[in-house]
Amino acid sequence: MEQLKRMAIFATVVDRGSMVAAAEVLGMTASAVSQQIRKLEDSTQVSLLHRTTRKLTLTEAGATFYQSCAQVLALAQQAEQRLAELRDAPVGELRIAAPVGFSGRPISAALAPLLQAHSGLSLTLLFHDEQIDLIEQRIDLAIRVGTLQDSSLVARHIGDSRMLLCAAPSYLARKPSISRPEDLVGQDWLALNRDLQNSMLTLQGPGDEVQKLRIESRVSCNNILAVRHFTLAGMGISLQPEQEIRGELAAGSLRVLLPDWQLPPFGIYLVTPRREAQPAKVRYAIEALRQHLLVA
Repeated sequence: MEQLKRMAIFATVVDRGSMVAAAEVLGMTASAVSQQIRKLEDSTQVSLLHRTTRKLTLTEAGATFYQSCAQVLALAQQAEQRLAELRDAPVGELRIAAPVGFSGRPISAALAPLLQAHSGLSLTLLFHDEQIDLIEQRIDLAIRVGTLQDSSLVARHIGDSRMLLCAAPSYLARKPSISRPEDLVGQDWLALNRDLQNSMLTLQGPGDEVQKLRIESRVSCNNILAVRHFTLAGMGISLQPEQEIRGELAAGSLRVLLPDWQLPPFGIYLVTPRREAQPAKVRYAIEALRQHLLVA
């Protein structure tokens, strides 16, 4: 690294025409610049400059060496400029991971204006209902729900939502009426793998009454949209995120069961790898998603 530093100093001396002028640009003393050039010549065992009291001229070897040094200096300046662009403007590839249920309108509504406003920004979206390793997958930003356990990540809580007990009218038509939590036992359950941990369902009702029920799922999968499709087909009861099924509820294709009994709310978080300074593309995306994913 010291040798690279000396090469940059040498290129600056040649560009500026003197060690005094180079020293002013580099924030060094002229004697310190001269010392670095001497060390460069000693390490290469080649004379790079002819020194007179009036001016400096390049030796033949120095002229050849200068071309390489100038290229190194230019590349370093380009690298610094690129870092400044990444810091100050949303450019480059933005990689976002999110649960499958977020693959609809909220994500596009948040990010489409950002992409339209910044032509140097590209987007890669990865939808998984399982949590993935952000570092291994080079993820810049992830949307996560529920309880977060990885303390090596930075999480920004943007709101809370809740899961609703849902079934299709066709399923309810062929089953006895469901009016109390205990009526849920023995039903056909359709579950996202993480929904019914240890097969227990906890509900809070009127007067803060709490009911804990042991549930057995008939269909279990790792994709919330698949669970929803089975539910819409009348195959059973499932837990569905409130903000994702408003259309189905309004259309009557899904109905909420036991509206007076609720599951504990879950948090929605924007999660990033721990870094001292986030690139502009991540900062802009966080703000865009915060505005569009906020839930009451």
